[in-house]
Amino acid sequence: MWKYYNPNPKKQIVGDCVIRAVSLALGESWQDVYSDIAIKGFILADMPSSDAVWTSYIRGKGFKVKPLPDTCPACYTLRDFCADHPTGTYIVKCSEHVVTVVDGDYYDTWDSGDQVAYFFYTKE
Repeated sequence: MWKYYNPNPKKQIVGDCVIRAVSLALGESWQDVYSDIAIKGFILADMPSSDAVWTSYIRGKGFKVKPLPDTCPACYTLRDFCADHPTGTYIVKCSEHVVTVVDGDYYDTWDSGDQVAYFFYTKE
C-alpha cells in the first residue's frame, strides 16, 4: 500500500508533508503548491503547515472534509483508511502528518501506515 513519493526539489524529507501531499492530490508541482500555500499563510497570518492554512487552501480547490468512523478513533490507521477507500484521491490528516491516498495506496517519504487518521478531504 505504501508508495515512495518525494517531489521536494532538494529531496528533503522533514517539515513539508503538507506540500508533498497537496501537490500529489492536485497534480501540481511542489514549488507551485508551496508558494500558493505560503501566500495563503501570509494572508491568514499563520504558518503554511497549520491545519487552518492548508485546509483553507484545499477547500478553495474544491475539496470537502469528511468524517472518519468513530468506532475506534484512537486505532483507525492510515492503512485502515486505505483498505476502506480502494478508489479515489484523498488527503488524510494523521496525528502530526498529512498524506495523500490514491486508489488505496498512500504516498509518502516513509511508511506512515501506522499513523492514526483523524479526518480526510476529497474532491467531489
